[in-house]
Amino acid sequence: MKKLIFFTLLVSAALLSTGVAADRKSCDTIQKGNLFDKYGEQIVIGYSDWGYNYQARLFNGQYCDAYHDAGWCQDYAEDRLTMKWNDAWLSNKDCDGDGELDRHHGHDSYIGSGAWLTNHIAGEYLGEDGELCHWNEFYKIVAAPADSYKEDGSWFTAEGDLIGPVIWGQFITVLQIGNDSCGEDNGVVFGSPVGPGLGRY
Repeated sequence: MKKLIFFTLLVSAALLSTGVAADRKSCDTIQKGNLFDKYGEQIVIGYSDWGYNYQARLFNGQYCDAYHDAGWCQDYAEDRLTMKWNDAWLSNKDCDGDGELDRHHGHDSYIGSGAWLTNHIAGEYLGEDGELCHWNEFYKIVAAPADSYKEDGSWFTAEGDLIGPVIWGQFITVLQIGNDSCGEDNGVVFGSPVGPGLGRY
């Protein structure tokens, strides 16, 4: 089974005080037309030519489109990728004034931010007998809780319970599902023992 071993890449909170409300009013939004992505392209409402919908916090396209057709990802160019994320992962506003969409706003890092991302990847390949095989993988990824700790490639709760394997340093894979019409990898590959839900983190 063809395996992808890396992914990249990419919720509104209630305003609890007039001070926070004033701060939110100063945020730059996509609608204003002043925000650009890391490639220097203006971020617009709706889907971009590359498959990103930053306002809706979605990506839907070919795998390499997520990386502007970078050379390193060409082995996966025909695979499909869908990503969804929350505001803590990548906001649709710039509230810190740096001209970019905010990441883990209000936190020094992703740890403890409540950020999450889902990846759904699908593709096909020719099996040994020439049969066309279809595969897909689904991942839930969350930012490590503030009171968790990392040990031997995994994140654990403060009480010592396994949350899941480390990915990208500050994040945890809490659910992995794989299916292959020509293989044996079908169903849940890993589910966090403390729960695979996104909201709990």
